[in-house]
Amino acid sequence: MGIFSRTKNQAVTTTQSYKMIEDRGSGFYAWNGNIYRSDIVRSAIRPKVRAIGKTVAKHIRRDVNGLKVNPEAYMRFLLEEPNPHMTMQQLLERTITQLELNNNAFIFIERNEYDYPVALYPINTTNVEVLTNREGFLYYRFMLRNGNTVTFKHTDVIHLGKDYNDNELFGDSNHEALTPLMEIVNTTDQGIVKAIKNSNIIRWLLKFNQTLRPEDIKKQTTQFVNDFLSSESESVGAAATDSKMEATQVDPKDYVPNEKQMDVTTKRVYAYFNTNEKIITSTYSEDDWIAYYESAIEPDIVQLSTLFSRKLFSRKERAFGNKIVFESNNLSFASMATKLQLVQFVDRGIMSPNEVREILSYAPAPDGDTFVRRLDTAAIEGGETK
Repeated sequence: MGIFSRTKNQAVTTTQSYKMIEDRGSGFYAWNGNIYRSDIVRSAIRPKVRAIGKTVAKHIRRDVNGLKVNPEAYMRFLLEEPNPHMTMQQLLERTITQLELNNNAFIFIERNEYDYPVALYPINTTNVEVLTNREGFLYYRFMLRNGNTVTFKHTDVIHLGKDYNDNELFGDSNHEALTPLMEIVNTTDQGIVKAIKNSNIIRWLLKFNQTLRPEDIKKQTTQFVNDFLSSESESVGAAATDSKMEATQVDPKDYVPNEKQMDVTTKRVYAYFNTNEKIITSTYSEDDWIAYYESAIEPDIVQLSTLFSRKLFSRKERAFGNKIVFESNNLSFASMATKLQLVQFVDRGIMSPNEVREILSYAPAPDGDTFVRRLDTAAIEGGETK
């Protein structure tokens, strides 16, 4: 993007580097780092990417005057339209895809002359280095897909990561863990293609017990096909040969890779991305989704909320109660019976009527943001109901 060309590099020295998994080239999938071209990997990460893309980013301010949602117009627009090219949903889906593939993802924060954030851009990079200048301030140097190099201040980059171990700044790469699995997937896919080709070409193997000229072998083979394999043949499903030739039927299953091994490998890939077949095929139950949400989705939502709050607000602004939260309506996947029970949350003042209507996919109602409460659930003071 043109925005990256306007940044200024400064005198810095390299401290850390990280190689991203690239997605280049086209054609038949083969393991060379392009794991996103695998249908198994793409299906494994898609539910998480789509779920986080549906979260709603909100600016929350909690101070002596109470709780306010999206009190500043500039921040509300930034969280709805992070840049002229995409919505927040698109930015989140791009970012989480990179996070799943590389265990690292980056977002650049463009600021105005008053140091307020005005745009957010996902950084599509192949290589990242962390640098430090003479004063000890950190910078990120990115090698972009088009070959250009840009350097941003650490405070202007939102860096999401996971699987931290060897590197103190970057999440460990998926390369070593996924390489053996993806090689098995690649070999199995090629074996299936060969099996299909062979099963379509070779059905019978004819062995002649005497030496024949090539043209005679071809003639005898053609005659066998016409007599016994042709749809117009007068045979009744039986083939007969004399001692000069032996006919053996080729079983296509002999060419097909072990189905059980294929299933085991696929499940290992799913397990690596903390998912399963029910989540991928959308056949999950309410409990299945809640378990997946809490183990795979919620940690990344918490990380998004923390990093956005830290990078979009100064320490002083955070001290006055400003923060960014990403809300995910996990109950949208609940059964209707569970949703109807939410009425108990309304009359106890836990949820507003409009919050329940949103879960039921209904439009908000006038005055629906007002919390209500049954009289027998009112606050108690001194042992008596107020």
